[in-house]
Amino acid sequence: MDSYLFFAAFATVFLTEIIGDKALFTIGALVARFRSFPVFCGIVLAFMAKMLAAVLLGRAIAGLPAGLVAAASAFAFLTTAIVICFKKREEDSPADNTLARFWPKAMLTAFAAIFFSEWADAGQISAAMLSARHQAPLVIWFGATLALITKGTLALSLGVGLRRYLPLKVLRYGAFALCLTMSILSALRV
Repeated sequence: MDSYLFFAAFATVFLTEIIGDKALFTIGALVARFRSFPVFCGIVLAFMAKMLAAVLLGRAIAGLPAGLVAAASAFAFLTTAIVICFKKREEDSPADNTLARFWPKAMLTAFAAIFFSEWADAGQISAAMLSARHQAPLVIWFGATLALITKGTLALSLGVGLRRYLPLKVLRYGAFALCLTMSILSALRV
């Protein structure tokens, strides 16, 4: 039964999240701007926390007001856009000593961009419904979190690929524009 719930949670959350999800673009934009490992760490922690909230709150998360969810998402994207815009340029050299200081900021930015956006989205609601129905929160949390990490890894790969072929300045402006656009689109849902 547990393996069935694990695969059901993974498949349900992965499929609902991969189709038309803004986090794919957010992660791609973040990794185009920041180093990939701290972004990965930040998104993994955010995904773990969001799915923990989903399985603990069960059906209650589906009842959150749409305006509140949209406003929180808009604020998170706007904050991310501002951080990207005003962040001092990092050196292109991986041997740069500033990398150690840059790491926590990239991780925190990635965490905030994912954690504070898209609450009560299809993947989180799916995990909440599975948890409310089957009373196996740990198994559902693990399957749903792994689905989000898989999605995040795909987005990271896209962002790293872009970083190889486009200048950092272009990626920075692109990431800023994408996060600002996502903030406006989220605000319009209020």
